[in-house]
Amino acid sequence: MARKHPKALPYLFLSEMWERFGFYLMLGIFFLYMTDTQKGGMALDKKEASDIFGTFIALVYLTPFIGGLLADRILGYRLSITVGGILMGIGYCGLSLPGMTSFYVSLLFIIVGNGFFKPNISTMLGNVYNDPQFKDLKDSGYNIFYMGINIGAFICNFFGAYLRNNFGWGYAFLAAGIGMFIGVLIFWIGQKHYKHADVRKSVNPEDM
Repeated sequence: MARKHPKALPYLFLSEMWERFGFYLMLGIFFLYMTDTQKGGMALDKKEASDIFGTFIALVYLTPFIGGLLADRILGYRLSITVGGILMGIGYCGLSLPGMTSFYVSLLFIIVGNGFFKPNISTMLGNVYNDPQFKDLKDSGYNIFYMGINIGAFICNFFGAYLRNNFGWGYAFLAAGIGMFIGVLIFWIGQKHYKHADVRKSVNPEDM
């Protein structure tokens, strides 16, 4: 990272990269896993798998609103990001377990975890760049940050395909979970560089 940017940027960049690695690895094989009938998949018919997939995606896009609100008002950003990352990591690993109960519980963990993680790490980065000495670099900082998303989303496909083809579905989902836990670890290692940006917003009467 360029020296002119805050020291928080590399840690947030890598945390987001590994989070997207796990998410897109899981998403890339999710439907295939549900419909696979020959190599240890769930053997669901395509209609049922489509319903599950569509509901999952809808909830993944809904929960960041709730997770962002809770972080703003109650939990703070660092705690929300940590809880979200851990829940997603557990959820990815849980998909490697057999049985419908573990399958649905794992999806619930991923949905809730995404709601806590996804909106708040971007907000944390924005708060870091609100410092007057970095304010003019905010756009370029976000460009670098989003490169992490693209890198994570790109490399995960190779890991997912290799592990699924050579070892099985469970190993691919475990790789997604491990990637997520790496992201949480990096986030906590670097927290001294952005704990000052973990500022809860004041509640005003007109907010609601």
